[in-house]
Amino acid sequence: MKNTIILFLILTVFSTCKKEYNARETIKISIKNIKLNDRSVRAIEIINDSSIVYAGTMGTIGIITNSGEFNTVKKIVTDTIVPHFRSLAYKNDAIFALNIGNPALLYKLKDDKVSIVYKEIHKKVFYDAMKFFDNVNGIAIGDPTDNCLSVLITRDGGDTWNKIKCIDLPKIFEGEAAFAASNTNIAIVGRKAWIVTGGLKSRVFYTPDMGLTWKVYNTPIIQGKNSTGIYTVDFYNEKQGIICGGDYTDKFGNYANKALTFDGGKTWELVSENKAPKYISCVQYIPNTQGKEVVAVSTNGIFYSKNSGRNWEKVSDEGFYAIKFASKNTAWLSGNNKIVKMTIY
Repeated sequence: MKNTIILFLILTVFSTCKKEYNARETIKISIKNIKLNDRSVRAIEIINDSSIVYAGTMGTIGIITNSGEFNTVKKIVTDTIVPHFRSLAYKNDAIFALNIGNPALLYKLKDDKVSIVYKEIHKKVFYDAMKFFDNVNGIAIGDPTDNCLSVLITRDGGDTWNKIKCIDLPKIFEGEAAFAASNTNIAIVGRKAWIVTGGLKSRVFYTPDMGLTWKVYNTPIIQGKNSTGIYTVDFYNEKQGIICGGDYTDKFGNYANKALTFDGGKTWELVSENKAPKYISCVQYIPNTQGKEVVAVSTNGIFYSKNSGRNWEKVSDEGFYAIKFASKNTAWLSGNNKIVKMTIY
């Protein structure tokens, strides 16, 4: 009887152990181009397996189906203002798009009805990214208008948004801000969020409770100029994450622009120093690869890592601003006048 119990426990342990994923040595891709009438698209979100939503720099919000057809295209103009969108989120069958500059206008589009759910007038207003924790709680971030980052929070699914007071946020350094490169300044895992900055300081702002409390961590990413810093962040789980960036005025510089964490963002390790990819505007973990497979994009091309970002190979010379994965083998990318569907095979 004793031996039977021991054998049962051993079998239980082995059966519950998660099989380790063997990363693909390399990937090959095919790209289907979709031409747009928008100068630049830096914000895309996956709706489901069959469609995506995008927001562009000319006030355009659109939905594209899996086959590449335009399901909806909405051109937004408020009075004489044509919003410049770089922040986008999709939740509860509604699209949220945030104008980058002054005045900050956060639009909600649902059932073909457009409403403004937040407005802010300030000469320093500049919003960079937006994301939801769940169906109720969401966050948007922007450059400082005072001595802290601009952080908007919704607790009702996006119907109303409120700006967190600076007294409740870490202070920002002079010359520290964020970059509206790909709507990926924010990474979320459960109730936790990480926000990345650049400029004269490159740091990670962390909240464990959807914006109620905050900590800030230093990073070794290049800093010291208005154009240097962290442009993008992604987390595989609560511990493992990656930050990338560089200097957009030196897009072939490859010093201190990629770093990994395995303790939730408290400490960061530079990787792939003086090697490609160089400047990076967006980085994302490939789903269902246990944090091993990563893709980074920029105007320099598309890059793939099989070991969590330590080493990279170039898989395409075509340049993009942002990438979002719908599955392990399907992603959508956006760039200048274009969105593409990428298939990995």
